[in-house]
Amino acid sequence: MTDTDQTTDVQPEPAIDENPGLEPENDEEAFTRPREEVGDDPEKPDDDADTFSREYVEKLRQENGKYRQRAQRADELAHRLHRALVAADGRLQDPTDLDYADDHLDEDGSRLREAIDDLLQRKPHLAARRPIGDVGQGATSQSREVDLLGILGGR
Repeated sequence: MTDTDQTTDVQPEPAIDENPGLEPENDEEAFTRPREEVGDDPEKPDDDADTFSREYVEKLRQENGKYRQRAQRADELAHRLHRALVAADGRLQDPTDLDYADDHLDEDGSRLREAIDDLLQRKPHLAARRPIGDVGQGATSQSREVDLLGILGGR
C-alpha cells in the first residue's frame, strides 16, 4: 500500500518587527528628534511631485480667460434676447419689468408667455397702454372740400 498523501513543510512566517533595529529605550529618541532628521516633513513640497511648466500654466490661464469672456458675452446676449422677446410680445409697457430667467428662452416661447400672463395678473398696471377713441390726430375719415370763395367771402 502506498501513501498518496503528499505533505509539504510549511514554515512559519517570520514575525514583523515594528521597530527594526531600535531598542525600546531608543523609541523615545525617534519621537524627540527634529523633523529634519526623521525625513517625514509634510510641510516640505516633494520635489518629485508632478508640476507643469510656467509657459503651460500661462497658456491654460489664457485659454480659460477666453472661455470666461465667451460665457460672459453669451450671458449678455441672452439678456438682450429676453428683453427683445418681451418687447416683441407687446403686452408690457416696459420690457425690463419681467425679470430674466433661463427657462423663458425655451424654443416655443410658451414659458415666456406664461410668465408675462402671470406678471400681468399680479400687476395689471404694467400692461401696455393703448389710446382709445379720437385723440385729434392722424388721418380722419371725414374730409371737407376746400372752398376758396367761402374762405375769401368770410372776410
